[in-house]
Amino acid sequence: MNKITVMIIDDQPYFRAGVRQALSHQSDFKILDCDTPEDSLALIDAELPDVVLLGSDLSTTNGLELGRKISLHYPNCKVVMLSPNPSDTELFEIIKSAAVAFLSKSTSSEELISTIIRVSRGEYPINEHFMTRPKVAEHVLKRFKDTSSIDNAFKFVLAPLTHRETHVLNLIAEGQSNKQIALTLRISEQTIKNHVSAILRKLNANDRAHAVALAYRQGLIPSEEQP
Repeated sequence: MNKITVMIIDDQPYFRAGVRQALSHQSDFKILDCDTPEDSLALIDAELPDVVLLGSDLSTTNGLELGRKISLHYPNCKVVMLSPNPSDTELFEIIKSAAVAFLSKSTSSEELISTIIRVSRGEYPINEHFMTRPKVAEHVLKRFKDTSSIDNAFKFVLAPLTHRETHVLNLIAEGQSNKQIALTLRISEQTIKNHVSAILRKLNANDRAHAVALAYRQGLIPSEEQP
């Protein structure tokens, strides 16, 4: 069974230490620690965690903006926001950041572990928050109505490939298998599978060949490199 890779991002060392302690007895978790939020995107690009526990002070926009960037560039990485109890307006901003769950920083170890497991399985516990708060639900429904006409091409512009994903895509275009790409980049085959999954989702591609064709069309792969 593959371990769930969990990255903790917060600029407070005591908080990160507390979270690590709360998760320390979970043998099926691999814990990563990021003490500098400014470096977090580079670390995420290298490690591709399944879940990011993002500490955020909602009196500033830094945590929310970082959450948006993670969700945008790494859609397979599920963001769980950890912060003080938010107002309706703040909760709406968390939902807009595409976080899949929200927890208070004072939550219990049991709830934290349960949430990590749930989001790693594709669940969205954050829905349970706004469905019980009518004003937030109203904002969400209005935003959905306002953005429902955005087509796939515009979504693509909003979710560009990372440098590593572009590199992987070029190797796919060369005909390399996931195993060969893993050997070339000296990372695990599972990490390559995660990259490929993100590429397919961002390009709205059905398979690897379709992704390559779309990449040529979008100019992501120079035409002179076509096989």
